[in-house]
Amino acid sequence: MGEIKGSECTPCGWHCVRAKIGDTQPLYSVFVARRPIGEIYNAELAVNYPNRDWILTRILWLDGLEAGKNRYGNVHTGSRYIYIHGCPDELLTGQPASHGCIRMKNTDILDLFNQIPVGTKVFID
Repeated sequence: MGEIKGSECTPCGWHCVRAKIGDTQPLYSVFVARRPIGEIYNAELAVNYPNRDWILTRILWLDGLEAGKNRYGNVHTGSRYIYIHGCPDELLTGQPASHGCIRMKNTDILDLFNQIPVGTKVFID
């Protein structure tokens, strides 16, 4: 857990969903820089790109709401590109492994994405 830009830690406190990305993409779609790249995650891609930070299915881009803690300056969650997103389900081990993002199973992020609007508040503890 941590808020400093470049730390690759997950920021704490109150955030909101600033953008929802990937609405029309298929399950397991691969995103790079918030854009679908036309790939669908599978075992072959996993072998060919073992070190890729997989961002799959949907993205909920977060923005900090607490000035000085996770908003503005070198702690700004939005400019750190912190997301809630899908990842290969087999990588979810219960241990921190992301670059600050919150990873979810693909069916779970799809369900969450469809339930909440932009602006939804999120508390990370």
